[in-house]
Amino acid sequence: MSAVPQLPLALHYPQDERLETFIGAPDGALAQLRAIAVGASPDWVYLEGAAGTGKTHQALAMCSNAEQAGRTPTYVPLSAVVGRVRAVLEGLEQRDLVVLDGLDAVAGGRDDEVALFDFHNRARAAGTAVMYTAQAAPAELGLVLPDLRSRLGQCVRVVLQALDEEGRAAVLRDRALRRGLSIDEASIEWLLSHSGRELGGLITLMDWLDRESLAAKRRITVPFLRQVLEDGRPRY
Repeated sequence: MSAVPQLPLALHYPQDERLETFIGAPDGALAQLRAIAVGASPDWVYLEGAAGTGKTHQALAMCSNAEQAGRTPTYVPLSAVVGRVRAVLEGLEQRDLVVLDGLDAVAGGRDDEVALFDFHNRARAAGTAVMYTAQAAPAELGLVLPDLRSRLGQCVRVVLQALDEEGRAAVLRDRALRRGLSIDEASIEWLLSHSGRELGGLITLMDWLDRESLAAKRRITVPFLRQVLEDGRPRY
């Protein structure tokens, strides 16, 4: 007998990944997502945005909010279950909230799309809340199953935009504040001008700098940044 694929659960949701820590959401979106997470709204949500706009942050935050409200959430990164979506989603309609992160990974795979369609219908019938994330609208995903595309189009659509430099600076300030990390404005400006624009990479870099600063017992300043980055930065 073949082994049943293990379900990829986020058992401990990162402290930094919370709805209240998300910067740059569309007006009213956070309140709407929070209502869905805690069961105060029957809506389902389709979260759309380019890579690095914070979709996974929102996905994990939804699960965290649901858990804090005493509900049972499940987070599924679809890129990790390509080709076995049906087995992974079996029985999840019994959960209170299911977050399916990264529809792009399974778009075009007929068997996985049929499994998603079947789960969508079971979850609707069971009253389970569902959140989907993807980099494009349903009509632009390259789905081969018209019925799945139609179902996805019925969800409330929230579109995340890439942050400008001011927004990315605000994220770094907030991250530093929550970690008790000492960093001056000149260092934030230097980081933004010497690093990529992708937000996830900047956050990874900030976390690494936090560890380097602690190990060296030094504040993060421009000279410190120049010194540690000469030795090599984290891969992201």
